[in-house]
Amino acid sequence: MKNIIKLSIAALVMTTSTLAFAGDAKEVNRTEAVSLQKIGNVSAGGFANLDELNASLAMKASEAGASHYRIVGASGMNRLSGTAVLYR
Repeated sequence: MKNIIKLSIAALVMTTSTLAFAGDAKEVNRTEAVSLQKIGNVSAGGFANLDELNASLAMKASEAGASHYRIVGASGMNRLSGTAVLYR
């Protein structure tokens, strides 16, 4: 029984660490984006601050298979929304 628990925990740790590093999109500026291939756009909305908006756009970029993203717009007063261009 102890071995099953140890193996389960080891598998969970390996899966979690692999997911954490696989597909983390990096934010780039306009100059850095010039050398990358544009693959699409994502948008997100309803956030209280820029950090939450940025985190959401980064997550969507990673889910879309992008290695990089550039935020091209953010707006709102009480709730922020924004758009990012995705790159590979």
